[in-house]
Amino acid sequence: MYSTRKQENADAKEKIRFNEGQPNAHSNIDSKDNRSLSNRLADAEKDEQEEENQTSGKADPLAPARAHGNKPSRGAQIDAELQRDDEETLKRKDMI
Repeated sequence: MYSTRKQENADAKEKIRFNEGQPNAHSNIDSKDNRSLSNRLADAEKDEQEEENQTSGKADPLAPARAHGNKPSRGAQIDAELQRDDEETLKRKDMI
């Protein structure tokens, strides 16, 4: 007779192995890692840049579109104008 073995789904063990990796399991500065020095340097610069972006209190509404090479939406442009106006107003108030 026919064997139904070919029609069965993959074993659960095979599915689990793809989920075994843990986030941040590898250190970026691991000396035993096979990454080149230029890759490590680029990663370090990227980390520093991300930290600067997160620590800065100002969020540029046009940045996400520009980062992806797109033209910012009209709403983002209006938000940028309003943000500039607010900054100018605060500067004028501080000078008084």
